[in-house]
Amino acid sequence: MDPASAQLLSIALVMAVGTIAPALAIGLIGSKGTDAIGRNPEAAPKVQTAMILGIAFAEAIAIYALVVALILKFV
Repeated sequence: MDPASAQLLSIALVMAVGTIAPALAIGLIGSKGTDAIGRNPEAAPKVQTAMILGIAFAEAIAIYALVVALILKFV
C-alpha cells in the first residue's frame, strides 16, 4: 500500500469513528432527556439545559475528529 492510499484510509477511519460515536451519544442524550422530561415535567428547564450542554460536548468530539482528519490530509 502506497503512502497516499494509507493516508486516505486513515482519514476515512478517523472520520468514521469520530462521527459515529458522537452521533450515538447525541441520540442517547436526547432519548434520556425526553424520558426525564416526560417523567418530571416540572424539571424540564434544568433537564433541557443539561441535555443541550451534553449534546454540545458530544458534538465537540466530532469537530475534533474533523480537525484531526484535516491535519492528516494537509500535513
